Amino acid sequence: MSQVILKTAPQLALMRRAGQLLAEVFAELDRFIQPGVTTMQINDHAEAFIVQTLKARPASKGQYGFPYALNTSVDHVVCHGMPDARQRLEAGSIVNVDITLEQGGYIADSSKMYAIGAIDEAARHLVDTTYEALWKGIEQVRPGATLGDIGHAIQAHAEAAGYSVVREYCGHGIGQQMHEKPEVLHYGQRGSGLRLKPGMVFTIEPMINQGARGVKTLRDGWTVITRDRLLSAQWEHTVAVTEDGVEVLTLRAEEAGRLGR
Repeated sequence: MSQVILKTAPQLALMRRAGQLLAEVFAELDRFIQPGVTTMQINDHAEAFIVQTLKARPASKGQYGFPYALNTSVDHVVCHGMPDARQRLEAGSIVNVDITLEQGGYIADSSKMYAIGAIDEAARHLVDTTYEALWKGIEQVRPGATLGDIGHAIQAHAEAAGYSVVREYCGHGIGQQMHEKPEVLHYGQRGSGLRLKPGMVFTIEPMINQGARGVKTLRDGWTVITRDRLLSAQWEHTVAVTEDGVEVLTLRAEEAGRLGR
């Protein structure tokens, strides 16, 4: 698409509903994900909950030929990890679960990190810092701010902790299509890039590496890993620019004290 699509109030209401349903999926997975579960079991459980309980559609399934309802990216997998019936989650691992959901013609997109059993302090610090970086970016969203403000806030927070920001992947506009304009970089300069307007809806989804920012894609054509095999973490929300700030459309119950409604 050649330009940013500003959402109307009725369209935002549909996107808000999709976002609320997606938050329910993560609440369901909070009870399901534990040591010994396979990543394919996570996929199948989430898909059944989306389709049968929520009467919605897993928007990732079939998108660009991807065969599953979600991505599961474990430890040094940066993004686009494919569920696998042979991959059991082991205590000490971290996993990002990235899910898209469509209902009423509009799509919500969000991801969350899960600690499997007890994880070490280094992994915990990476996961927590990445989450904080996400919110540093979200806090920049308001009319008149720029996309560069978001990227700069994320980059500054991650790099201050000694981590690196993956640059090959970015956030994106979202609505009736999963990927719309604009691209939302997770690095940049204050005051640069597109100026934000009410009605813009996009994802912010920083991928932060424990080591160097280099990544590579495996032979399956989907799974992206860190080149140095050190850990990577990611969190994601879908946000809307409002008349006076930001609304986090995929806000989860445990985040009620944060921004959004």
